[in-house]
Amino acid sequence: MVRLLALALTAAIVGMLAILGGPAPRAQAAPDDSCAPAGLASASAAPVNLAAAEQGGEDKYTTPNTTQIDQLDLNALELLAPGKLSVGTLSDAGPSICVNSAGDFTGFDNELLKAVAAKLGLQIEFNGTEFAGLLSQVANNRFDVGSSSITTTDDRRKTVDFTNGYDFGYFSLVAPEGGSIKGFGDLSDSTRIAVVQGTVQDDYVINTLGLDPVKFPDYATAYANLKSGQVDAWVAPSQQAEGAVREGDGTAIVENTFSVNNFVAWAVGKNKPNLVEALNSGLDAIIADGTYAKLYEDWVPRELPAGWKPGSKAAPAPELSDIAAIAAENAEKAGPTEATKPKSTLQQLGDTFFNWDLYEKSFPELIKTGLVNTLILSVVSGVLGTILGMILAICGISRSRWLRWPARVYTDIFRGLPAVVVILIVGLGVGPVVKGITGNNPYWLGAVALALLAAAYIGEIFRSGIQSVDDGQLEASRAIGFSYRQSMRLVVVPQGVRRVLPALMNQFISLIKDSSLVYFLGLLASQRELFAVGRDLNAQTGNLSPLVAAGIMYLILTIPLTHLVNYIDRRLRTGRPADVHDDPLPVTAVEKG
Repeated sequence: MVRLLALALTAAIVGMLAILGGPAPRAQAAPDDSCAPAGLASASAAPVNLAAAEQGGEDKYTTPNTTQIDQLDLNALELLAPGKLSVGTLSDAGPSICVNSAGDFTGFDNELLKAVAAKLGLQIEFNGTEFAGLLSQVANNRFDVGSSSITTTDDRRKTVDFTNGYDFGYFSLVAPEGGSIKGFGDLSDSTRIAVVQGTVQDDYVINTLGLDPVKFPDYATAYANLKSGQVDAWVAPSQQAEGAVREGDGTAIVENTFSVNNFVAWAVGKNKPNLVEALNSGLDAIIADGTYAKLYEDWVPRELPAGWKPGSKAAPAPELSDIAAIAAENAEKAGPTEATKPKSTLQQLGDTFFNWDLYEKSFPELIKTGLVNTLILSVVSGVLGTILGMILAICGISRSRWLRWPARVYTDIFRGLPAVVVILIVGLGVGPVVKGITGNNPYWLGAVALALLAAAYIGEIFRSGIQSVDDGQLEASRAIGFSYRQSMRLVVVPQGVRRVLPALMNQFISLIKDSSLVYFLGLLASQRELFAVGRDLNAQTGNLSPLVAAGIMYLILTIPLTHLVNYIDRRLRTGRPADVHDDPLPVTAVEKG
């Protein structure tokens, strides 16, 4: 049977790869890594297609000066762990915040923060999360700092505090080349405008432009929808827009806008004023010693806008190269850009989903990191969920309403809530209470949340199986002297469990896929599961092939389990097939007829 499953799995994968197009297009190179410093070769001048700023006003938040580092009390920084700076960040927005090919959180924002932490003598630990929940996680002390190219706004300052600015941000409008959208003024109620949920671009489109955007969870997905024509335009941070748009995509940055007042800064909880002060001091220190200028020219060499500089008002301006001149020189060396013929729909699909070089690059990391964590989360939550589910099933059929009703209420609640909500409630609600046990790492809390969800379904599976056992089984066992508990434990429950084994296996397959939701809690790079690893590789390359590779890994896990379910179900219904070597039935002494 195992051999048949292996052959079926091999045939399925080979057939799927053949459908994907086979290894013919090997000559196509993988896209460049957007999570690597490009240096001054990527220098860009201030955009010429700059719209009038829709938001403005005097900068009233940057501090006049900062405290010298040697005068800071570093023992009073209100850190979650003494001597360690816990940082929540993203993995999909290079070159600002991203995971590189070595699996490390990096990017301009995070490299700056590493330099600041080094000035303060602090260790630093990065955790990946989703932007939509980052500020609330910082506010609730899940992280000490949020690092994610966060544009400061008055509304966000109600939730968290911010350091002084370390970067500025243009809003870029990306639209199809040669289309009707030439600038922000061309957007209307009928335009499908992509934004990443919870970002300042989301707020800008809604509250400044007065339009209703289409919201996506990450930048790569938003841009992929623009390229495929599912949306008409994309409003994004300029760094992400410049890093995403590639030759032959058929898209272009058609206009930018900018506001000096809304600079980019690190987010800190409102109960940590000493930490804000220390980070501000560290930022001024790395500006003064030239570290800032080096990192800026390595990662995001853009011409600074008039009237803005990083750090406090007393910090010196960073000594940067003449970025505008370098950008002009680079453009001159490159020569005139030839118009690139847009790719056909089939070419676009092939390049986006079926890049074989990226498959080869993705599978080692998917197996080494993603597969291990997916299996750990699935097995742990499956075992815990099965134990709790059996308890719920026994309580659900109990004669005592004090056991029966709580079990039914639990089942109704956990089957009715979305999985993400339960994971966030457990991770962010219970996490601070048990951080002494978990070390403020929600990895195992994510497994517990999945177990709580699975238990509600597994309990109902067990209950239906137990109640499907004929009442005569219980009566017969009682008749030969078994107590009610003995009858249930030795006769009824084993039969009921045997009947629902296929349904239990299906529930475990669902757990394998639901394990991807644990990433919402914020995990270390080494704790990413299959989907998170695929998404990070997708963000590095601007290509969806790594996500397809992650999908193949899910198939490799689930196809054998699916066939195992079918085999178990067939055996339970038909029994063991007769063996030709079995002894024949004895012939009766007297045969009728």
